Amino acid sequence: MASPVMKAELREKAGKGSSRALRREDKVPAVIYGDKKEPTLVTLNRVALFKELNKGGFMNTSYEIEVGKVTETVLPRDVQFHPVTDWPLHVDFLRLAKGSSLNIMIPIHFVGEEECPGIKTGGILNVIRHEVEFSCPANAIPEAITIDISNLEMNDSIHISTINLPEGVTPVIDDRDFTIAMISAPSGLKNSDDDDAETTEEEETTEEGGEE
Repeated sequence: MASPVMKAELREKAGKGSSRALRREDKVPAVIYGDKKEPTLVTLNRVALFKELNKGGFMNTSYEIEVGKVTETVLPRDVQFHPVTDWPLHVDFLRLAKGSSLNIMIPIHFVGEEECPGIKTGGILNVIRHEVEFSCPANAIPEAITIDISNLEMNDSIHISTINLPEGVTPVIDDRDFTIAMISAPSGLKNSDDDDAETTEEEETTEEGGEE
């Protein structure tokens, strides 16, 4: 899938005074850095940037930023917001080299909860990791990893090895098959099971004592 495009303009000056002046013109200061090149100071249209932010997944989306006749492939690394208005004040972009990959935290989404047998019988989806760090191609970063739990029974677990990942996407942790989530019995059911087990043990002990 092609990266979305944002248009930018070069800016000559850095500093608080210059940045405030740009913001009064509905522009947002930004910087593009990385790939062993000098940082490039740019400005973005505030309304266009705000629309991208509202789409969701901004920090996990690679963009093509057009600066005049030059196009830079970048990944957002930091956004500063106004504490009152929530308007973006400044954006840091990491310049991505062609064919490069990077490690990035990607959120985990779950589907199929309504059909899940384990949940239907009273179980709870216990999420161990809401996001996982993956190594991804810079131009193909998943917005999220979606896991279908519609077939899970009570006490079933989801491990990283059971997830179908997009091509080129691999977990950074590769020395163990870590757990993502599991269908757990609610605490009340667990306590009830424990009490039943204790009662059974007591009955067995009493019976054994009577036989003696």
